[in-house]
Amino acid sequence: MSGLIGDLLSTARALNAQTQGVNTAGKNMANVTNPAYSRQRVTLGDAGTIQTPNGPQSMGVQVLETTQIRDLLLDKQILRETSLLGSARAEEEALRWLQTNLGETVDRGSDSSFIDGASAVSLGASGVAQALQDFFNAFHGLSANPTSVSERQSVFQQASILVDRLNLTGNRLAELSSSLDESIVSETNVVNGILESIRSLNEQIVRIEISHPGSALDLRDKRQAKLEELSKLMDIEVATISDRPGQIEVSASGPGGASVMLVDGIRSVSTVSFDGTQFLAGATGSPLELTGGSLAGTLKARDGSLQNAISDFDRLSAQLVATVNSAYDPVSAGRNFFDPAGTTAVGFALNLGLDALSIRSTGTSEAGANEIALAVARAGERIHSTGAGDAIDGTLGDFHRQLISRVGGELASAGNRVSDQESVQKLLEGRRDSISGVSLDEEMADLLRFQRAFQASARVMRTIDEMLELVVTGLIR
Repeated sequence: MSGLIGDLLSTARALNAQTQGVNTAGKNMANVTNPAYSRQRVTLGDAGTIQTPNGPQSMGVQVLETTQIRDLLLDKQILRETSLLGSARAEEEALRWLQTNLGETVDRGSDSSFIDGASAVSLGASGVAQALQDFFNAFHGLSANPTSVSERQSVFQQASILVDRLNLTGNRLAELSSSLDESIVSETNVVNGILESIRSLNEQIVRIEISHPGSALDLRDKRQAKLEELSKLMDIEVATISDRPGQIEVSASGPGGASVMLVDGIRSVSTVSFDGTQFLAGATGSPLELTGGSLAGTLKARDGSLQNAISDFDRLSAQLVATVNSAYDPVSAGRNFFDPAGTTAVGFALNLGLDALSIRSTGTSEAGANEIALAVARAGERIHSTGAGDAIDGTLGDFHRQLISRVGGELASAGNRVSDQESVQKLLEGRRDSISGVSLDEEMADLLRFQRAFQASARVMRTIDEMLELVVTGLIR
């Protein structure tokens, strides 16, 4: 359409374009505090030119597209680093609980008399270390006064405390293992909910973008947020599906680096499960080999540091039973001090029938003899060797201190990994914010630009209206 009517239509198109620009700038500013939002940009372009009896006439300006400002490579890097951070945090949290349940930490100092340079065991007043020391000290007291009833009562009391400490620690570690299992199962349920949400978002995006490809920007933001939420729990690979626009597939690593599909666009979702030892996907139970996310971190801590601590406390208990019983009953007459079957921390116990009055300081009838009490007291200083068939290496006290020290070292290393990973994550998120984040200054500038353009177009519209009025008035006359 030529002439004033054509100018009127092209100006109306310009008003619509500037209005969309104003709306987009306002939307960006409204989402300035939304971490899942990526800023949007309106791209304006020429609407084309038509031939009229008066010559070529421009059709004005129009909105070509509204796009998100995103760096897809950076988004993938953030997913990967989020998984690593999730794993490190989960492992650190599990190790912190492990140290709490042990109830002891090792202070390092200049005194090299203890293994690993440990100078003291703190919190020992209620821990295994102090109970071990008090137990052998009680036998030292009995060896110095072998006929004393009070010394026998002290030995029995300290032995009972030692049993209680080992039982308590063993039970706490077993309960911690069960708690970690429950946490893993709970998080797998969360994973399955997120996977279904991603499939649903794929479906919604496809439905909206059938006629306008790439237009479901807010849904794409939600999907990216779900992917990042999922990556905190497990490491994933995300890829677009070339022959299905708007859809993505999510997969995880299986044995040998094979890819196990979790979300196939809008078609299917494979449920993730945990059988107590490994993660499985789908009805066929395809194994998953997760290396990132809180699921992997929790499982690593459970099967690594926690299981090692449980095993070491069992070894300590078994060696304590063997060493003390050997010293207390040197001729193997069946007069054991500790229950020979109590070779775990949970099962560690005094021998059936043992009480304060039945505790022996000697195997002879000679008055003042103390060879048994002295042998048990010195058993705490005996250096054991796994090469010689013992359950541990070093003395009982050294082995325990080494155990506590190792857990402390593992916790410190995990904390360092978390700190390093947080720095990387912060750097990447800062870079993404500079690209995709909303800048109020930029949006205000765009808002003013679109507003001025709208005002100019409105003035042109008013001028055309006045000219049309003159034409119509002239025709009437």
